[in-house]
Amino acid sequence: MTERLPITKTYKLAIDGKFPRTESGRTTAVNDAGNKLVAHVCRASRKDVRDAVEAAGKAFGGWSSSTAYLRGQILYRLAEMMEGKRGELANAIGHGGEHEVNAAIDRVVHFAGWTDKFPQVLGNANPVAGPYHNFTIPQPMGVVGVIAPDTPSLLGLVSLVAPVIAAGNCCVVLASETNPIPSMVLAEALATSDLPGGVVNTLTGFRGELVEHFASHRGIIAIHAAGVDDDQRTSLRLGAADNFKRVTIREGVDFSDEAACEGIGWIEPFVEFKTIWHPSAC
Repeated sequence: MTERLPITKTYKLAIDGKFPRTESGRTTAVNDAGNKLVAHVCRASRKDVRDAVEAAGKAFGGWSSSTAYLRGQILYRLAEMMEGKRGELANAIGHGGEHEVNAAIDRVVHFAGWTDKFPQVLGNANPVAGPYHNFTIPQPMGVVGVIAPDTPSLLGLVSLVAPVIAAGNCCVVLASETNPIPSMVLAEALATSDLPGGVVNTLTGFRGELVEHFASHRGIIAIHAAGVDDDQRTSLRLGAADNFKRVTIREGVDFSDEAACEGIGWIEPFVEFKTIWHPSAC
């Protein structure tokens, strides 16, 4: 009796809560540390970026208008779903995977706790002369492009995505180029959580091909990136100059350091501030 070989999985993209194939029809092999074929992933194209941005834009209205309490509960639910996929995520990461999964789950819980607190910390009542009240409140920006580092493939991605969606934004993610599988396992957890389709859209492919499309797309209002090289950093900055994106690049960050990767400072770049005047009853 011949030995049965396992079926090699091909991970699709994650757009609008669905898992479509790339329109380009291209795939890329992913090998483990021993150069053994593990899986195939889609090699996303410019058209896939446009589709993902469109899905995120459609989801933004509902997600941004949901209550802070609901967003927090949904992020907690995501942490629960990651717990259920703990073994699969750890295997996809490889060496040190279990520790990284633990840290990623904790980071989701951390930002879940911020959803109903950051408006109180960042907002304020402004002193004015006259019978008026003047308030400044933070609001989500829109669609954010997230470019994940190669390592840590899961914790780096989660650290970039969690503050973005906790603030009420939607995002288009470009996963780790060298090990995109944890990002796609996370995408499966997202699809089975309570997070609405289109809030997080995950693409796999080459940064050298896709970063410029993230930079130039006017539907992406901000960038949250790590692990980019000098040319890619320049491309993102030029895109910001051309279409007024807000670009935040995390350089030299140790994603395992809670003090460096948590807190209000990771949310603030992805909100805008609105000032409201209101007559005083006095």
